[in-house]
Amino acid sequence: MSPLSRREFIAAGVAAGAGLVIGFYWPHRSSPSGGTFAPNAYLKITPDGKITVAVARSEMGQGVRTSLPMILAEELEADWKHVNIEQIGASTLYGDQTTGGSASVRTLWDPMRKAGAAAREMLVSAAALEWGVARTSCKAENGAVVHTTSNRRLTYGELAGKAATLPIPTDPPLKQSKEYKIVGTAVPRIDTPSKVDGTAVYGIDFRLPNMKYAALARCPVIGGKVAGFDDKESKKISGVSYVGKISDAAVAVVADSVWGAMEGRRVLNVQWDEGPNKELSSTGMMDGLKKSASGKAAVLYTAGDVSKASGRRFAAEYQLPFMAHAPMEPGNCTAHFQGSSCEIWAPTQVPQDVRDSVAAAVGLDSDQVKVNVTLIGGGFGRRLEHDYGVEAALVSKAANTPVKVIWTREDDMRFSTYRPASYHRLSATLDGQGWPVAFSHRVVMPSINIQKGFPAEDGTDSEVKEEASFVYAIPNTLIEYVMTETPVPLGWMRSVNALQVAFASESFMDELAAAGGKDPLALRLHLLAKDEDLNGWSSARMRGVLQLAAEKAGWGKALAPGHYHGIACFASFHTYMAEVVEISMENDQPRVHRVVGAMDCGQVINPNILEQQIQGGVIFALTNALRGQITIEKGRVVQGNFDDYQPIRMNEAPVVEAHFVQSAESPTGAGEPPVPPLAPALCNAIFAATKKRVRALPVVS
Repeated sequence: MSPLSRREFIAAGVAAGAGLVIGFYWPHRSSPSGGTFAPNAYLKITPDGKITVAVARSEMGQGVRTSLPMILAEELEADWKHVNIEQIGASTLYGDQTTGGSASVRTLWDPMRKAGAAAREMLVSAAALEWGVARTSCKAENGAVVHTTSNRRLTYGELAGKAATLPIPTDPPLKQSKEYKIVGTAVPRIDTPSKVDGTAVYGIDFRLPNMKYAALARCPVIGGKVAGFDDKESKKISGVSYVGKISDAAVAVVADSVWGAMEGRRVLNVQWDEGPNKELSSTGMMDGLKKSASGKAAVLYTAGDVSKASGRRFAAEYQLPFMAHAPMEPGNCTAHFQGSSCEIWAPTQVPQDVRDSVAAAVGLDSDQVKVNVTLIGGGFGRRLEHDYGVEAALVSKAANTPVKVIWTREDDMRFSTYRPASYHRLSATLDGQGWPVAFSHRVVMPSINIQKGFPAEDGTDSEVKEEASFVYAIPNTLIEYVMTETPVPLGWMRSVNALQVAFASESFMDELAAAGGKDPLALRLHLLAKDEDLNGWSSARMRGVLQLAAEKAGWGKALAPGHYHGIACFASFHTYMAEVVEISMENDQPRVHRVVGAMDCGQVINPNILEQQIQGGVIFALTNALRGQITIEKGRVVQGNFDDYQPIRMNEAPVVEAHFVQSAESPTGAGEPPVPPLAPALCNAIFAATKKRVRALPVVS
């Protein structure tokens, strides 16, 4: 194996398509301080045997602080008991550090494997040199290298110094899945003890000496600005030390305590310029979407010619409202601006974006801003924004003090970014046997990416195209997208566009089953019967999860009296997911008793964490489907807290069963795929119980 230069190693990572730096050759470190072995940016082994794995993605509860080290430790042949983690803030060494799109494990699978394998090979070579034996007579196992002939053994700590002097291999051999000892096992999460004993530090927990607190007054009307303010009453509140306008849209009140800042804001007299959106309403915007449905559309997927199909024709319209992320931890960020530098402590999914936005806002270069990543009390895409970081930095600069900006629950609900509302027009044609021979779906909604300034591709949003998957072998198919605009600030929310498309298409698929006299599962399996790739998706893998979910749920078997099943499936974020929902009706409302989910996400890293992902995704999706909606009246967000944006309570939570396909395929997304099938499966169950279709969410309005 030949040594790999820093530039070559980086280039290799990019060429592999990961877009990530998979390792890092440290120049001028042939004799590392203290004998530490650090062959790449992800790994460090000290002479005492301590193994530290760098985690460059954010931990939002999905388990990356455990699953990513598991991948590296597997190839390293590490003793898991000696593995520790280091959370990395914004850095130039790790490529894109964004945590989103269910991409952490998928994009870091190869880089982490190669980082661990390269280190393992260097440690084996170091042991062979130490003993003066053939390298082929040495093997790595459980945190040590063993000489197979003499049974001599050296730990990784003992080999760290010598290994650090060796060249980094360019293409280390990787294990086969049948050889895995750590990957695929239910290793306990590394961060569980700290979360149980309260030592885990979330953004809202972080403190600095002499830190002050800030609450911001923001215009209640979307797009409004500060026209003027009177701070006389605010400055009477004990502990208030600063009141000032920090942007066109916000006035900050800084105090010694959270309560002082909020009281100071409460009595602050602000005059608002409400701007052009003061008459904006949800009803008006939905009417606008419906009118736009007849406009020019971009083709996302097409097969055959839907206009030439003959048979019975059916049509339906579906709609979904604006949605808020509503994480349990409201917005917050701590900043310390010190003239020529600024340090940030943030619960963020995008540390590099926070760094760059803060630098621009306070007049620094990006390398003068340090961003530390804390734990996140729920992200769901909201922490992909960086407004909280910019606010904290601006307030710290203006008030000349370290400061924590804290949003109240109402702030978090009313000044957020939102999943866009959407309207869907569907039609289909059934042949004489009741099978679909044509299917069309026109999606009408604003684009998150375009609003944020990302360029359109082929006249459309590539993210919408990717998430509007269609896996059924219907000979004539047309999926289209009409891109609209809205002044409502948009943001990526867990499963993004896939949730919207799935609700409409999988609900309508059930309508077609009923119209053709088919069992809903049988209809889907008929359309997935042939093994083929459609629009980049595998019909066989989708069929597999459908059959697994149906089998585990007892589809077609007798249920308890008054109980009904609904089924749906969807492919998103490179993963296949099917769900069966079991309900009863109580006072004309659905009571969800059981949800059975089946996932094919390739190689499972940790089955325990994957089960948690499916459970969490189902509960998140159930909240959204049953009651979640953001309504806007006179330019203002109506909802403000969990009394009018109600999450699922513990006594309402169903039993959630998680199953997954055993696979040696490369791992794909797991955080978002459980969300899209839930709403259509629920509404299909409601139809089974009541013979009434739910074509607009939320179910309970």
